[in-house]
Amino acid sequence: MNYETAYKFLIDQTVINEDNPDALLMRLQQGKPPVPGQITSILLALKVVFEGLKDATVVDKELAYVLYQLSIKSQQLFAAGRRVGVEWPPLLKEDLLRIAIATESIFSGKWQNLH
Repeated sequence: MNYETAYKFLIDQTVINEDNPDALLMRLQQGKPPVPGQITSILLALKVVFEGLKDATVVDKELAYVLYQLSIKSQQLFAAGRRVGVEWPPLLKEDLLRIAIATESIFSGKWQNLH
């Protein structure tokens, strides 16, 4: 996966509309778990974006918004689903935390892992 593909893939994961029913945020909003391999693909895309930007001093506004949505909005949707009784997969909370840590890594310029 190259930077442009990773960037587009991450944008696609945040689009909430009927044209993109498998976007992560769309699925979480509907109380559905991610499709198999989706979190792994998101984490890979985040790592590719990290590598592409690790020496950058500025992040484009669109990418910043996508990273915000993936790290914060996904956890908000997870919590909202939990409040209404959605039974999420057992490791989804940790997976969303991994996404948040990966997005933080992009901003800090230093790759971090879940400890």
